[in-house]
Amino acid sequence: MRKWLPIVLGVLLILIGGVWTGQGLGYITGSFMTGERLWTSIGLLCVVGGLVLIVLGLRRRTPRS
Repeated sequence: MRKWLPIVLGVLLILIGGVWTGQGLGYITGSFMTGERLWTSIGLLCVVGGLVLIVLGLRRRTPRS
């Protein structure tokens, strides 16, 4: 797997998780997720998972050939 792939996936997870957290907390309205505590938890898990992917992607060393 390339070094940039986990970083890109991590950023996407953070963005999606941020939206879901905002909807779960009621800051973003107009969805069935608005005000639902479940989506707050799922969003926060996505943000944490995204951060882990970014850290792992940045720590990966490029193989010398």
